[in-house]
Amino acid sequence: MAHGSSRLTPRGRRLLVDRVLVEGWAAARVAEAAGVSRASVYKWVRRFQLEGQAGLYDRSSRPLRSPRQVPPQEEQRILKLRMGMRKGPNRLGPLVGRAASTVYAVLRRHRVSRLRDFDRITRAPIRYVRERPGELVHVDVKKLGRIPPGGGHRVVGRLIGRRRQAGRGYDFVHVAVDDATRIAFVNVYPDESDRSSSDFIRQLVGFYVRQGIRVERVMTDQHPVYRKSRRFAQTLAEFGVQHRMTRAYRPRTNGKAERFIQTLLDEWAYSKPYRSNAHRLLALPRWVSFYNWRRPHSELGDRPPFAAVVNNVPGDYS
Repeated sequence: MAHGSSRLTPRGRRLLVDRVLVEGWAAARVAEAAGVSRASVYKWVRRFQLEGQAGLYDRSSRPLRSPRQVPPQEEQRILKLRMGMRKGPNRLGPLVGRAASTVYAVLRRHRVSRLRDFDRITRAPIRYVRERPGELVHVDVKKLGRIPPGGGHRVVGRLIGRRRQAGRGYDFVHVAVDDATRIAFVNVYPDESDRSSSDFIRQLVGFYVRQGIRVERVMTDQHPVYRKSRRFAQTLAEFGVQHRMTRAYRPRTNGKAERFIQTLLDEWAYSKPYRSNAHRLLALPRWVSFYNWRRPHSELGDRPPFAAVVNNVPGDYS
């Protein structure tokens, strides 16, 4: 998958190649039409000639060798101390003779950087990450009070804001988060009825297809719409999507959607005092695009969801 700021996708690169090899365009003309350099044109033509279609996709930037990376035997010692002592990098670093940042890099690489992800007694991990994009998409809904014209209590004060809020109703923010990549899709509806929920499934399936991802399963909570609605079940069957529900009273099973909603509230819904509900809704698509393309995600090595599929060079630590 191309980087978010890249001018060329694999399809665009194939167009460059076809124009040179099939249609006989000059490299300078092809470069000018695509807004890239002639060196880029020559590079993609050369890769296609050597590797075929596979050569038009981004390669990992990870080096073949990382001589400064912690040796495997020492990594295993750090992991053993982590699970035995249940201490953080600042305590483990002196024990292994490494900087705390180095120890943290090891813990994060092995996905044990947060103790809350493990059972306190058995030490077994309680989190999971799917391997394939689209294998599991988490779906949830957040109800938000609509902002009255002129702003709510964050703008005019709590007393006046409450009077203005009366009878304004709610927006229902439907969210979807892919388990493997964290790529998110959001849409706002006036309710969480079976009609709205079914339309959201149609919209999210279309969104992920446009990203080259086929949705295989969706996970929801135990809301009656998801459990009992025939319309919702028929929509899932129409697209060949399997339905998974969380266990009763276990919302953390759908924790990726819950965490995304918290981020959505902090960085979009409540990030600043909006003057109207329309003003807040207009800011939503831009924030979702920022989340998918630019916002660093700690679980993805501080890369945004769309860029996380391309490995970067490991961090440099002493």
